[in-house]
Amino acid sequence: MNVLIIEDEFRAANQLQNMLKQCGFQYHLADTIDTVEDAVKWFQTNEMPNLVFMDIQLADGLSFEIFQKVEVEAPIIFTTAFDQYAIQAFKVNSVDYLLKPIQKEDLQKALEKFNKSNSSQQIENSVLKQLLTSIQSQTEQKNAKKRNGLLVKEGAGFVQINIANLLYIYSEDSVTFGVTETKRYVIDETIDQLFSTLHQDEFYRINRGQIVAKRAIQKINPYFNHRVKLTVSNERDQEFIVSRQKTSDFKAWMNQ
Repeated sequence: MNVLIIEDEFRAANQLQNMLKQCGFQYHLADTIDTVEDAVKWFQTNEMPNLVFMDIQLADGLSFEIFQKVEVEAPIIFTTAFDQYAIQAFKVNSVDYLLKPIQKEDLQKALEKFNKSNSSQQIENSVLKQLLTSIQSQTEQKNAKKRNGLLVKEGAGFVQINIANLLYIYSEDSVTFGVTETKRYVIDETIDQLFSTLHQDEFYRINRGQIVAKRAIQKINPYFNHRVKLTVSNERDQEFIVSRQKTSDFKAWMNQ
């Protein structure tokens, strides 16, 4: 049983693998991929896997873009940090999905559903359009209801800070940190979960492990392989390099 995981959160990919083992699911990991571009290349050069776990939001865009560039003839279980993502469309077209953080019971049910089905699931263009419309609508709603506060760890307890005070957010050794002008906080959410609730006009996810506030960016410098490197307030030994796939979109975002 060859399984392909398309997920841009290192911790989430590892947790999924561990949970599959806990469910007693026997499989061989074909690969773990974190971008639309690399996924397209993988499908073009490798045999089709038996099952694909696919995050909806990847480092360089929405995973639905993969289907517009290459034919995927494999059953797919989507994963998403959004609470209601075109659920009806998923049900009608027998495409399964899991909400993050993934629960073992939900994964077990999805695997049972997969084991009962012997046919490949292909997604029609009309379904993709419906899913994309739902995503765009939900993103607009989330941005309209701007998240102002964030619960962070402090000592043995928690405090709430103003999101407007964050300069950047990053993930290191499976821990998410948020940095202000004066302090670094531990955040009990993944980069995926957190970014989906931030105002997209003010924060940009420059790569799979870093989110930067526009107001914190002091300078943009050319970098290797058509990327750019940022000088950011209170860097704390961090390097901020915009991934190659995101460079063009990042520049457009900065000009907004």
